[in-house]
Amino acid sequence: MTSLPLWFDPARVFIGGTWRAPLGGDTLAVVDPSTGAEIARIARGTQADIAAAVDAAEAALSGAWGAMTAAERGRILFRLGDLVLQNADALATLEAMDVGKPLRQAQNDVMALARYCEFYGGAADKLTGDTIPFQQGFTVYTLREPHGVTGHIVPWNYPMQIIGRSIGAALATGNACVLKPAEEACLTALAFADLAAQAGLPSGALNVVPGLGAEAGAALTAEPRVRHLSFTGSVATGKRVQVAAADNIVPVTLELGGKSPQLVFADADLDKALPFLVNAGIQNAGQTCSAGSRILVHRDIHDDLADRLSDAISALKIAPAMDNADVGPLVSARQKAIVDGFLAMATPDQILAQAPLPGGLPKGGNYIAPTLLGHLTPDHPLAQDEIFGPVQVLIPFDDEDDAIRIANGTRYGLVASVWSADGGRQMRLAKRLQAGQVFLNNYGAAGGVELPFGGVGHSGHGREKGFEALYAFTTLKTVAAHHG
Repeated sequence: MTSLPLWFDPARVFIGGTWRAPLGGDTLAVVDPSTGAEIARIARGTQADIAAAVDAAEAALSGAWGAMTAAERGRILFRLGDLVLQNADALATLEAMDVGKPLRQAQNDVMALARYCEFYGGAADKLTGDTIPFQQGFTVYTLREPHGVTGHIVPWNYPMQIIGRSIGAALATGNACVLKPAEEACLTALAFADLAAQAGLPSGALNVVPGLGAEAGAALTAEPRVRHLSFTGSVATGKRVQVAAADNIVPVTLELGGKSPQLVFADADLDKALPFLVNAGIQNAGQTCSAGSRILVHRDIHDDLADRLSDAISALKIAPAMDNADVGPLVSARQKAIVDGFLAMATPDQILAQAPLPGGLPKGGNYIAPTLLGHLTPDHPLAQDEIFGPVQVLIPFDDEDDAIRIANGTRYGLVASVWSADGGRQMRLAKRLQAGQVFLNNYGAAGGVELPFGGVGHSGHGREKGFEALYAFTTLKTVAAHHG
C-alpha cells in the first residue's frame, strides 16, 4: 500500500505564512476513495479561521506583497512552477489517493498546475491599461488594479488544475487569496501553499483553510472584506455563492455544471473520433464539469457508432487509483450513491454497454461500472441532468437543425464538440452552439491553460484561464488629467 508523501501537517490551516491548528480544534477524516480507509486528518476550519485568513491577506496587501512589482510577482510564480515540477511525484500521489483518479491523470494535473504558474508568471507584467482619446487639454488613461482580498472555493474533482487557473491569475494581478478547498480533497491545496512559501510568496498572500462548505465555505462567501469570489462546483451551491456575493455587492466568477454534447455527423472520421468520444466521458470517472456526457449522432451512422462505443466502453479497465487503470473510483460513497440513483432510472434495454467491475476490488472503494445509455428521448432526466459519473448517453439526430435543437436543449452550456469533415458545417455549428467552448474534430475537456473557459446558462458566468482571467481579477480605474 502506497503511503501518503506528506512533508506538512494536513491537520493544520495555512494562514499568514505559518501552519497553525484550527481555532476550533477539530479535524476531518481523509478517506481513500479506492479503499474506503482513513489515510489522514485535515483541519476543520471555521468562521474564526476564515476571519484570521482575511486579516493575514489584508496585512499582505498593505505590506510586502502589496509593494511588489508585477515582474517580481511573475518571478515568484515561475519559481513556484519549478517547485511543482520538482515535487511532481509526491503531488500526483497525493491527488490520486485523495481523489481516486488514476495516477497518470493526476500526473497530467501536476503538469497543468506547473503550466498555470508559468503562464501567469509570464503574464503578470503584460497586463496594461489604455489611453483614451478625449477632449482637448485632457490626457485620459486606465489602470488595472487588484480587487484586494479574493476568495476561492475549489471542488474535489480537479484541485490542482482549478487552484492553478484561479489562484495563479489572482496572484499574478496582485490580489491576496483565501482558498477553501473541498473537504473531500484538500491535500494538494495544502501542499501548494507550502510550496508557494518556499518560492518566496510573502506571508498572507495565500492562505488555505480546509473545512466544511457549510462552515468555512459559507464564512468565506459571507466575509465582507472579500472583494471577489471565485467558485467552481455544483449549480445549487453556486446559487448560494452568488446570493452571498450580491449581499456584499462583489463580483463573482462561477464555473458550474455541464451536460456537454458531442455532435457526430455521418461524414466524421469515426476511427479518429472514438477515443475522444469515450475519454471525454470517462476521464476522472466522469467527474468533470466539462465531460462530453451526451453523444449526439446522425441517424445514418447511429448503429455503427453504438457498436463501436459499446466495444470501447466494455473494454475499459477499472482499478484503484494507484494501479493506473482507465477508470478509478468515485470520490466518495455519497457520490457513488448519487450515480447509482441515476443508473437505477435506466431500464435494461436502455443500457447499451457496461464495463465489467473486476473481482478483487477493495470492498470499501467507490467503484461504478462505466456505462453507455441509449433509447432515451432528449428530455429524459438521464439526458438532461448532470450525473457526474462515468455515464454517457447516445442520442440520434436527423440533420443540423435537429442536432442544434438537442444540443442546446438543456439548462447547461459549458463545452461542445462537432465531428464532421464539412468545414462550412463546422463554422455554422460553432456559432449556433450555446457553449463557452466549442471544439471541432477534437475534444479538449476545457482545453489548454491558454484557452478562456466558462459557461452560459446554468453552467455559470465569467471566464477563467488564459489572459481573459486576468481581467476578472482586476478592477478598471479611469484617470482623467486636465492639463489645459
